[in-house]
Amino acid sequence: MAEIAEGGGGGHSKGKKRAKKGSTRVDMTPMVDLAFLLLTFFVLTSTFSKPKVMSLVYPAKIDNPTPDDGPKINNAITFLLSEDKIFYYSGQYYPKSAPGPKGPTKLEETDFGPSGVRKLLAEGNEFVLSGKIELQKKLDKKQIQDSVYINMLTDLKKKDKALKVLIKTDDKATCKNFIDLIDELKIAEIGVVAPVEIMASELELLKEKLK
Repeated sequence: MAEIAEGGGGGHSKGKKRAKKGSTRVDMTPMVDLAFLLLTFFVLTSTFSKPKVMSLVYPAKIDNPTPDDGPKINNAITFLLSEDKIFYYSGQYYPKSAPGPKGPTKLEETDFGPSGVRKLLAEGNEFVLSGKIELQKKLDKKQIQDSVYINMLTDLKKKDKALKVLIKTDDKATCKNFIDLIDELKIAEIGVVAPVEIMASELELLKEKLK
């Protein structure tokens, strides 16, 4: 608040009246209180930006592994990156030394085109994507809250029917291809992503495809 202090100097001199001099002092205490109140209000009502990251799942370390100790997986796709190329195979890996019911594993080449990785992931993860559509409808109709939607979608990604993805690279793989693949996995709502060290037999198979 403003205070006006009245001082002297109003005496008579030579029979003439002189105006009284006044001095002002502004008290800034209420302004400081108001500034803190506004600061508190904006801090409490602001929405902080969340980092846009994708969590990666690393498998447990295997004790005394053999060169072809592949993880026992179901409903999964394994991507192998080398140079500017990307290969994949579905399901369990079977080396030439121990072929499966359909023989040894064969690599298929793909790319980041419209009919490449995105289509492959969309078809493989149809269970989660279709479930997401149903959850989104409930969210739009306000039948569920945002937090419930996120939790239910997260649980959906952990189901056995949800697609799992393993990523393996050799020493010639490019960082760009790895990042592009991670982006595609995010779009396809892949919940379990595991970068895994490439096996010796897989590396040999990859070199044969690159010839």
